[in-house]
Amino acid sequence: MEEEKVILVNEADEPIGLMPKMEAHEKALLHRAFSVFVMNDKGETMLQQRAKDKYHSPLLWTNTCCSHQRDGESNIEAGKRRLMEEMGFQTELKELFSFVYKAPFDNGLTEHEFDHVMMGSYNDSPNINPEEVADWKWMRPSDIKKDIAVQPEQYTAWFKIIFERFYDHLMKNPQTK
Repeated sequence: MEEEKVILVNEADEPIGLMPKMEAHEKALLHRAFSVFVMNDKGETMLQQRAKDKYHSPLLWTNTCCSHQRDGESNIEAGKRRLMEEMGFQTELKELFSFVYKAPFDNGLTEHEFDHVMMGSYNDSPNINPEEVADWKWMRPSDIKKDIAVQPEQYTAWFKIIFERFYDHLMKNPQTK
């Protein structure tokens, strides 16, 4: 099976080529990505715990799902596809904001991503894919913020970066909760 390719982009999110995912992470090259946050009617955010066999950040808590867009795929299409692949459900998504971040890992890989952050609403339990997800839970954003401060080692590097921006967005735009 051919390795999945990521879309290399410049600082304006303009595509400049395709590259195998692992190579892009080894070379720390900027590429397009997305992060999905799903919230319920109680204002809680669905978190996932990454599967123990993931090649980086196993068993750490992170946002509902995240991944990389495929060539020709819109941000929303990619978010919906990955939400189904990882969490086993579909919901409407809306893009909130995007930004660039860089997060190196202990294993020599680096996430250097132009990240499109999306949000959706869902009130049921997911049907998690055990190859991708070990566990899941609902948490209030304020409790996530407090927990990251107390035990940051329990969360993925990118989630700590993205969550700060997501939390600020929720505080400035309470209608999106």
